[in-house]
Amino acid sequence: MNHSPVDGAVREAVEERLRAALAARANAVGPSDLRPLRPPTDALGVRRPSLRGTVVGLLALAAVAALVLFALHDGGSRPAPPAHPPRPTAGTPSPVPSSASPTPVASPSAPAPHAR
Repeated sequence: MNHSPVDGAVREAVEERLRAALAARANAVGPSDLRPLRPPTDALGVRRPSLRGTVVGLLALAAVAALVLFALHDGGSRPAPPAHPPRPTAGTPSPVPSSASPTPVASPSAPAPHAR
C-alpha cells in the first residue's frame, strides 16, 4: 500500500482532532458526574448451585458409591466350591455293573483290521 505525503498529513490532522476531542470530553467529567461506589453484586460473585446441577452431582456420586460397594463386596468373597455329583434318591435306580466284558465296536473313523 503506497501512502503519499498528503495522506500522512491528512491522517495526522484527523488524529490530532480526535485527541483534542477526547481530551476535552475527559476534562468535562468531574466528581459530581460519577456515581457512588457500590460493592459488586452476585452476578460476578459466588452463585447458588442450580437444582439440576445438584441432582446430577448426587446421582453421579451414588453411581460411583454403588460401583465401589459392588467391587469391594464381590472382590473379597471366595470362589464357589466345585460342584458335587447329585446323590441318588430312593426312587432312582442306580446302575448295576454287569459281569460280561463289553465287546469292542469299530468306530467309523478307525481303519479296518487286515485279515491274514
